[in-house]
Amino acid sequence: MNNTRFATAIHILTLLAKAGDEWVSSDWIAGSININPAMVRKEMSVLQNAGLVVGRKGKEGGSKLNLSQNEISLADVYIAVKNSEVLGKKNLHTSAKCPVGKVINKKLDGIFSETDDLVISSLRKKTLSSFVKQF
Repeated sequence: MNNTRFATAIHILTLLAKAGDEWVSSDWIAGSININPAMVRKEMSVLQNAGLVVGRKGKEGGSKLNLSQNEISLADVYIAVKNSEVLGKKNLHTSAKCPVGKVINKKLDGIFSETDDLVISSLRKKTLSSFVKQF
């Protein structure tokens, strides 16, 4: 996953955890991350679909954690925002005529999957609460 989605999601969740039961606006969160509020709302939607946050619309709206910080593992966050393997993407148009090109993606599948499983396993041992304590 060579993008900022995980970092952005962790930033959002850390702010929500620090806010406790207060509703936090996407504008306020965007100011902390220094990104457009629409980007925050997009990631917030992903986090809502994963059951990690809950949102409320309107003038008094905002977002807050849907679960206790102790119940959210960093693996939950990673899985929610993951859009590719840790090692990136494979070359999809390799040559079928080449003895390597025609089978390399099948051979890479195991390495990619194993690496992703290691990352998820490591992140399962870390909670949002343990991360938030650093701030």
